[in-house]
Amino acid sequence: MTKKNNKPDSEMSFLEHLEALRWHLVRSVLSILIFAVVAFIFHDIVFDQIILAPKKPDFFTNAKFCELGKLINAPSLCINSKPFQIINIKMAGQFTSHIMVSFIVGFVIAFPYVFWEIWRFILPALKHNEKKHARGAVFFSSLLFLMGVAFGYFLIAPLSVHFLGSYNVSTEVLNQINLDSYIATFSSVILASGVIFELPIIIVFLSRAGLVTPEFLVSYRKHSIVVILILSAIITPPDIFSQILVSLPLFVLYEVGIYLSKKITHKRASELV
Repeated sequence: MTKKNNKPDSEMSFLEHLEALRWHLVRSVLSILIFAVVAFIFHDIVFDQIILAPKKPDFFTNAKFCELGKLINAPSLCINSKPFQIINIKMAGQFTSHIMVSFIVGFVIAFPYVFWEIWRFILPALKHNEKKHARGAVFFSSLLFLMGVAFGYFLIAPLSVHFLGSYNVSTEVLNQINLDSYIATFSSVILASGVIFELPIIIVFLSRAGLVTPEFLVSYRKHSIVVILILSAIITPPDIFSQILVSLPLFVLYEVGIYLSKKITHKRASELV
């Protein structure tokens, strides 16, 4: 995969590959730890202004939905207008939540660097033409991941918090959400959104490997709609509105993947001529 620095004409052995991979992983983990420590120190900003913000009425998305509701006379669009109480019922609950959130924030911030380290390990194994076509992989992968995280944070998270936090089976039951439950729901929505936004990159890699073709993707377009709806149902609260909001960008990303796959196939065909 990589060539030794002191022996440019000889390929690295299996153990040398493992050693190189180990250092890439070490640097990746260290970057996550560094950002996690920073997030741990500035916990007041991370929790009060980021993690817990979507449940507040003045959060950007909540305020905009409420403005839209007033404009079209739909009061139900004023989501999270009555913030629920979050409680902790474990002795070490707040401390463990603090650590877990710090690692999640560290991973999200360090993702571009982590992907770059992994890409540096893979890159030497690619041929010249493959390297040429793979330019910008780190940038676009990181961009899509962060776009997905932002989409989940500003749109899906407030809707999930509103639906699940305000849902009542009876007026006799008071919603007092456990801190661990809130963070688990919040983080799963954010990370899942970031991962599913990588769909075009996955399609590109599968197309370059010859595992999928544009014709295959087009022929299974109807099946992809079902899969996308299932994914949307998994990462959103059980209401149609949220599922549609998640499904729409995924449909667009799938079509972008088809377009990129066509370009890859066309370039490959022209190189063979």
